[in-house]
Amino acid sequence: MAHQIEQFDDGTAAFFTARQDAWHRLGTTTTSCLTAADVMTVAYLGGWDVRKEPLRTVDSDIPVPGRFATTRRHPKTGQREVLGTVGNTYQVVQNEQGCDLLNMIVDATGAHFETAGSLRGGREVFVTMKLPETLRIAGIDQMDLYLALCTSHDASRLGRILVTPVRVVCANTQRAAFANNTGDYTFRHSGDVVGKLAAVRDALRLVPAYLDQFQAAAENMIERQLDWEQLQRIAEQLWPLKDDDRESAYLKKMARERSLRHLFDDADTQATIRGTAWAGYQAVTEWLDHEQPAQSAHHRAHKVLSDGTAAAIKQRAFALLSA
Repeated sequence: MAHQIEQFDDGTAAFFTARQDAWHRLGTTTTSCLTAADVMTVAYLGGWDVRKEPLRTVDSDIPVPGRFATTRRHPKTGQREVLGTVGNTYQVVQNEQGCDLLNMIVDATGAHFETAGSLRGGREVFVTMKLPETLRIAGIDQMDLYLALCTSHDASRLGRILVTPVRVVCANTQRAAFANNTGDYTFRHSGDVVGKLAAVRDALRLVPAYLDQFQAAAENMIERQLDWEQLQRIAEQLWPLKDDDRESAYLKKMARERSLRHLFDDADTQATIRGTAWAGYQAVTEWLDHEQPAQSAHHRAHKVLSDGTAAAIKQRAFALLSA
């Protein structure tokens, strides 16, 4: 499937959502606030019993040095199946461990689980939670707050937990980096994984400080004027061209700038903040979340949630526009 959400032969999908939104349009929809255990059941993420098994050749039954297969128990058939191949240092993180990491936020803040699911046949898993607070930037721009956990069972991605303020008017995720508090925590599937998860749990206590810094920086940006020529120069820093780039790169640049200018100058989503540095940042994030070329809207949403490229551009844009 183009959206990469895992679907089973009986037509069900390994996905749960508390509401329909721009990111996800498949799976089980509910309005109730679920526990971590409920999410594991409803999204078919529980009981996988992911294992790391030594690889051997088929014909000669010879061990393959330093190589292992990660396997799971299929949530429907119960049969074991291969998810990927990994090395000596890789350590398994069960879906339940990741979900339990977020579950403590339910008791601490009143957050509730929003979406959960598996991608690429179980190779990647994500869980998101909505925090009860809402940010209002300068009293005019409303943002909902989310926590998202993304991890993989085939060593294709680092484990990641991120804080994602989502602008209500266009549902674009915000990414910003500060000196000692990034709102984005990663861990490798190696070494003392349990200890790393504990460290991430401790880091989550910095979320209120991150949000305070984010709001202060955003309100500073909304007070500063910005015109298209200034935003265009920033875009050239975000997507620099080399002297030997092909014509296609210049054509992409022109198309991107046309889209960015429309988002900045004319889009309804900028109505209350038009002409500000905050509007410039929103134009960049809105382009990344909704306009950048992708195979499908689901591929674009997957990149926004788990790919570091878009996140890095957003963080760079935030730094340039808040400087």
